Formats: sequence, structure tokens, C-alpha cells
Amino acid sequence: MPSDMPPAGPPFPGNSAPDDPFSGNQDFDRTIAYRGPRAQPAPGADALRTQRMPEWDQPEVIGYGTVPGEPAPPPRRGSRGWIIAIVAAILVAVVGGGGVYAVSLLSGGGSQPQDVLPGNAIAYVRLDLDPSAGQKIALFQIARKFSVTKRSFTGDDPRQALFNLLRQNDGELSKVDYAKDVEPWLGDRIGVAVLAPAAKGEEPGVAVAVQVKDENAAREGLAKLAGGAKDIGVAFRDGYAIVAQAQNLADTYAKATPLTDTPAFADDVAALGEQGVLSFWTDLEKVGAAAGSTADADAAVLDAVRGVHVAGALRFDGSYAELAGLARGGSAASRAQPEPVKIGELPASTVGAVAVSGLGDVVSQQWPQIEKAASGVSGEGFTRFVQEARQRYGLSLPDDLVTFLGKGVSVALDEQGLSGEQPNVGAVLDTDPAKAGAVLDKVEKFLADSGTPMKFARANGDDRLVVASTQEYADTLTKAGTLGDGDTFRLAVPDAGDATYAAYADLDKVEKFYLSDVPESERADVQTLRAVGLSGRQSPDETTFSLRVVFN
Repeated sequence: MPSDMPPAGPPFPGNSAPDDPFSGNQDFDRTIAYRGPRAQPAPGADALRTQRMPEWDQPEVIGYGTVPGEPAPPPRRGSRGWIIAIVAAILVAVVGGGGVYAVSLLSGGGSQPQDVLPGNAIAYVRLDLDPSAGQKIALFQIARKFSVTKRSFTGDDPRQALFNLLRQNDGELSKVDYAKDVEPWLGDRIGVAVLAPAAKGEEPGVAVAVQVKDENAAREGLAKLAGGAKDIGVAFRDGYAIVAQAQNLADTYAKATPLTDTPAFADDVAALGEQGVLSFWTDLEKVGAAAGSTADADAAVLDAVRGVHVAGALRFDGSYAELAGLARGGSAASRAQPEPVKIGELPASTVGAVAVSGLGDVVSQQWPQIEKAASGVSGEGFTRFVQEARQRYGLSLPDDLVTFLGKGVSVALDEQGLSGEQPNVGAVLDTDPAKAGAVLDKVEKFLADSGTPMKFARANGDDRLVVASTQEYADTLTKAGTLGDGDTFRLAVPDAGDATYAAYADLDKVEKFYLSDVPESERADVQTLRAVGLSGRQSPDETTFSLRVVFN
């Protein structure tokens, strides 16, 4: 455990409720609340672990506390929301068996697949069923919130569950006995690397790194899994089996400079931080070039991704699940720096919002590509529309559109009015209100002549135009609100004050509209979902994003 962790309380044998060893245990509560950085164990840490926390060495006790009664039958397909399904799948995979599997591996240390896969990888994906201790603790906190998760825990090794799933779609695997041929050697981490073609016109290579506990058993087991195929090569490096399309390739990959030592990869992973349960990385330019070696590649597409590399990770906190990522390189340096969005200044009663900065600049810079793409879909129809809009209504594209969008746009839906016929929805445009208002006049005239007359409620603020469904809501949006002060918003939309794009949905405020349609047995799980948020920042150096699902 990290050295700056709060002092431990009474040892685990003091639990008074054997059916729920987590309940009421202050020592465990302090442990799961810890959010400090990972650290290497201090000397004597193993002895301390044995003396102070013996129950970690007896995971069966934890399993009994997490899985009361008989396992429930499999849930009905499609009967739960997709968010719950994804989160539950990850929880079952990592803390399968109600903690039997994960707690026994709390350290989460050791080498990663990127430490053994070759450095000429152009794309990489990693799955870690033994993540850092902090990730496991967070997963336990989340697991305790969902009844669907508890019902899914069966005490099985999640690796076996994955193997059984693969065996259903591969007849050859029916000859493989998991307990005899796989379990004795299979570790907890796997990584897949796509490698640059050896020469122009050749296919990209693929290398798989599988963590193993016994090299001899792994060699035999992998041979059996391959069904006796002779074109499969296996080599070993630092606790991993390197599997490739041929033995000479496997041997070469096992001796190559690892991906960890590739500067672009190392920098991206360091900037990303915690890699969580699932992570990925790719060099888009090299992927595009590899695709172009076997097929005609669009030059415009290749230009757009030149020098771009992307990294991401699925990770957890006790209050949320997060998919975080970043993109670097490319032509970002030639773009202007967008201003932060003002989503946090929307009313506290907002239930849903989207905010984007710099849309006007994007339209201005990308209009030739937008016009080309639109013409490709509608032919000359788009060109005629642009000409008619200018001649009949004075709409000049893209100039008027750039003026209207301005420096930033925030669209909001308010809790008030949701149950009525006229919901409160509006857009706050950070632009010159007089010029943008004149553009809106042209749009309203166009709509009227098109047979769909529509009048928008408007209000002017300081360097902003508000367009809304009602005049009362338009007036409200001209004033700075306090959405950004709420705990739920801050969890769902991190660093909103610096974000150049963001989105937010408060599920607690809208669940009353759909909760009655949810089966009673599943209602508690749906109510656990608190909010969903997206935020990110675009700069000349990189673009970042964070997608979070927040739990009650």
C-alpha cells in the first residue's frame, strides 16, 4: 500500500458480519477512500500485509459477502440500458467471483504488454485483468452499487468465462480443456500490436503478448489452442508469450526494442496517466500509410492524419467510470486557440447541455471541404441552395454562418417545462448580437417562405445572442447561472472552466420521465446512474477528451 495512506484500523478478523465483511469495517472504508498515487511497497510490506489484513489472503470470505444466496439466472438480453451492461461487463471481468479473483491480486504490479511488444507497432490495444490497486478498489466501490453486478458474480475465473465465450464460436476450441490446458499457465494481461509492413505492398504484421505463469505449459497450451497449426510462432520475454504468424517473426519480436521505448508512445502514455483496465494507442499516419500499401488511399485523408497519434484508457473511480484520451500531432499548430466554453454558466436547473467553442473558425477554415462533401451528397443541389439563399434572402455563406456561430455556442435544456407542451430549450451564442440577429431574421424569412414559419424568442446580453423556445427562458439565459457549482456537474465534466467542448446530462433530474417504464426488479440499478458528461480541450499541441458515467 502507498506510504501516505491513512493509518490502518482494526485488522479484518474483527468483522462482526461474516455475510458482509465490507459493511461497517472502518479499516476497509478508509482503504477504498484512498486516492493517492501508486507507490512501490516499502520493505516488509508483505509481512505487514499478512499481519494486518489476513482476509486479503482469504478471498473466499469476501466472495461469500458479495454473492449472497444462489446465483441469479442470466439477465434477459437487451432488458437493461447499455450503460449498465458495459459497466457490469467490466466489473465482472476484473472483480469476478465477488472479489475472489481481484482481491488476491490487489498489487497490480509487474510488466505490461507494451514492455515486451516490438517498438515498430503502429497500433496497440491492452486488456488488464490485474490493474493497479487503486483501480481495483474503485471497481469494488462501483460493484457494490449495482444489484445487476452482484447477480452476475458467480465465483468463476473471468478468464474462463472469456474462453468459454470464444469456444462457442470456434469448433476447434471444443477440444481444449480450460482447467487442464489453459488455466495452469494463463496470466492476466494481454496486448495486441499491429506492426508496420516489412516492405511496401506487404500486409501489416500482428504480434500478441499473453502473460504466462509457466512457459513450458504455455507452449503446449498455445499449440493446442492453435489446433496444430504450423504457421504460428511462440517466443518468451519477461513473463509473456509473444505469439506471431511464424516462428522467425516471434523470435524477432521477442528481441526487438520494446514499444515502451518508442518516444511518441512513451510520451502519450505518460500524459494519459492511469491506464486503467483497457488502453489503446495508434499512430494514425502510419496506419493510413499501411492501408495505402495494399489499397488506394485518399490523399486528403492521409494529409488530415499526418503526424497524428492517439491514446486512450478506460478507468474507474469510486464515483464514476471514465474513457479518457488524447490526440497529438498533425496540423493542430496552424489552428487558432479556441476559448473555453461557458457551459458552467448555464442555469443550475439545466438537465442537458452541449457547448462547443470556435465553431465559427472551423466553418470558415473548412468551408471548401464542407461544400465539397455536401455537393458530393446532393450534387448541384447544394450549390443551387447557396446561390438562391444569397439572391433571395441575402444569406451569404459561409460568412453569415460564421457570424452567427461566433466564438462559441451553448445549447441547453431546462428541467422546468419538461412535463409541459413547450419545453425550455435555448442556445447562447457568443457573438455580436446585432449582426447575428440580422442573420436570424434572414433565416426566419427563409423558413416562412419554405412553408415552415418559425419565430424564435430572442434576448441580447453582453456580446451574446440568446435564442430560445420561450421569451422567459431566453431572458434567463442572458444571466450567468450556477450549473458549474453543482457537485454532479463537476464530477461529470472535469475542468469545465478550461474545456473547449463539453456535454452534460443529469440523469437524476430526468429519470422520473422514464423510471415507471423500467421493470421494478431493475429500477434500483437504473437509479444508480447519476449523470453523463463529456469534456475536452483543443490546443495547438493536443486535443483531450473525457467521457464519464457518474454513479449515485
